[in-house]
Amino acid sequence: MSQIKALIQPHGGKLIDCRLQGEEREQTLSRASNLPRLLLSIRNIADLECIATGVYSPLDGFVNEQEYYSIVKDMHLSNGLAWSIPVTLQVPEAVAEQYQLDSEIALAYPNGEILAVMTVTSKFKPDQTLEAQKVYRTAEEAHPGVKAMLKEGEVYLGGPIKLVNPISQTDFLNYRLTPEATRTEFARREWNTVVAFQTRNPIHRAHEYITKIALEVVDGLFINPLVGQTKSDDIPANVRMQCYQVLMEKYYPSNRVFLGVFPAAMRYAGPREAIMHAIARQNYGCTHFIIGRDHAGVGDYYGTYDAQYIFDELTQDELQITPLKFEHAFYCTRSQSMATAKTSPSTKEERIHLSGTKVREMLRNGQTPPPEFSRPEVADILVSSMKLATV
Repeated sequence: MSQIKALIQPHGGKLIDCRLQGEEREQTLSRASNLPRLLLSIRNIADLECIATGVYSPLDGFVNEQEYYSIVKDMHLSNGLAWSIPVTLQVPEAVAEQYQLDSEIALAYPNGEILAVMTVTSKFKPDQTLEAQKVYRTAEEAHPGVKAMLKEGEVYLGGPIKLVNPISQTDFLNYRLTPEATRTEFARREWNTVVAFQTRNPIHRAHEYITKIALEVVDGLFINPLVGQTKSDDIPANVRMQCYQVLMEKYYPSNRVFLGVFPAAMRYAGPREAIMHAIARQNYGCTHFIIGRDHAGVGDYYGTYDAQYIFDELTQDELQITPLKFEHAFYCTRSQSMATAKTSPSTKEERIHLSGTKVREMLRNGQTPPPEFSRPEVADILVSSMKLATV
């Protein structure tokens, strides 16, 4: 292992922590009980957690009007740092009056339990069609990200937040690590360079192949699956976690790989979401980030490698983490190994490609994914889960 260096700086140079402790927490919580209460959606709660724990550093709250327009139009914060998707708190126009500008409001679970206090420094009604076109490259409500954005409400509230109660979780408790915790773990392992792998699917042979290539040039691999809200037809997070665990146990060197969950909700914003995912991983302490085909894509809204091209628009001053760009991997029957078009002379007929969509279709039909696509232990977990789901 090379000489230990300081870990990569968080995006913007400082890790944000909005969690109140001790007397300040008690005083703020007491005050919160008398404030206007805003009930959060599942996506709001995921965003709140990412802001409060520093995953979305340097954001210290939901974006105000100035930052919103800077992000939507220019893909930057007003200070020049890259930021690709506005993290917004939206309310329906019918109830917006109770949340006044330059005042505090309490942010709460749907059951009314208070989570945080927010100072409303901005209240505005933007052009959501423009936001959809810029961020998602479409205004079609068939797009899940656009649909979710429109559902949240027409009026946007911005301002800093203070978390007064921890966001309770019931699953993956050993894997829910803040950026502060992952940075501590990477330093303990003496990893100077760490590559992150984002996934909302089980890791199949193609994913395994590109992560192992990445491991040849860095000290450690951070498998960081998204466990926040996803589409209804995505494979559930608890099933995916079983797949990650068995793969790590049998197919990766234990001292070179680390698993932790990413609490964010999926937006399916393709290229723009790839930037946001990279920023979050820099905050976790990663120096490199794997970008494969159609990262964070959905349907046919984005080109196969648009999520790679977008990184070419940014300098290291705007975003420090290094993207590792990979072509679509496949099983090559000629060489009897995983490969990409860069390494294989095979014809189209000699390449076994299976997408996550095709695998889900196979599972629904009671078929086991072939070993060229999925390790048998992973296939067994997926087949068993599908059988349980249809019982």
